[in-house]
Amino acid sequence: MSENSNSIIGLWKDWRLHVLVFITVIITEAIGQFSIPVGPGVILLLPMLYALIIGLILYFTPLVKEKQSKNAEPIIVLGVALLLAKIGVIIGPSLPEVIAAGPALLLQELGNLGTILLALPVAIWLGMKREAVGMTHSIGREPNVGLIMDKFGINSPEGRGVMTMYIFGTVFGAVFLGLISGFLATITPLHPLSFAMASGVGSGSMMAAASGSLIAAFPDLETSIVAFAGASNLLSLSTGLWVSIFIGLPLTEKIYAVMTKRRESKS
Repeated sequence: MSENSNSIIGLWKDWRLHVLVFITVIITEAIGQFSIPVGPGVILLLPMLYALIIGLILYFTPLVKEKQSKNAEPIIVLGVALLLAKIGVIIGPSLPEVIAAGPALLLQELGNLGTILLALPVAIWLGMKREAVGMTHSIGREPNVGLIMDKFGINSPEGRGVMTMYIFGTVFGAVFLGLISGFLATITPLHPLSFAMASGVGSGSMMAAASGSLIAAFPDLETSIVAFAGASNLLSLSTGLWVSIFIGLPLTEKIYAVMTKRRESKS
């Protein structure tokens, strides 16, 4: 039996890791979801957030050793693969809804490229290296994590960058979108449904937080807000990966190469 096969078998025989993960899942699901209204916005606390906090705490206890930390890395890849498979199953039956949504929803995915144009120059200015490519090529949700893992690997600088944004988005993304959507919808002349479309960034928790605050501010538009936010999020899940593959990631690498070359020539 090869060394690689032995390591895979050893991973699945790591009972301590699986027990800790199982207990964490039970605790977080038992706690459930909480919504905290803040003015026109809402702070949404989800089980995924609790799991991250509990996992971080466990890492600094004697219960988790370096072996469990290493064994958890390939399981992340497996988890992302299952999520991508689920997304693929959802997209097929929903294609008629996507087509009926119209050009406005189709074009909204291009807005996610703003992370490249706005965040990448700042990241390079702050001195970040290849991590910036993983961090700024998208908003760093599950399909984007899978793309970076497939192209660069989880232990690469790009892999560390996208995982950083994935964790940051899980902890703060729903809170930020839940607050900003409600505030902007109430103080700007834009129609609330435009913010409903903008809330579908490809993350269920972020969409739920953003649309929840919009519904709280405009309860008479609840049905329309849910419909537009859901269609927008579905489009981001179905087209976002393709936009990242053919536009987002190549554009990020091109801008990174140009900006770092200029920076090196000036120094």
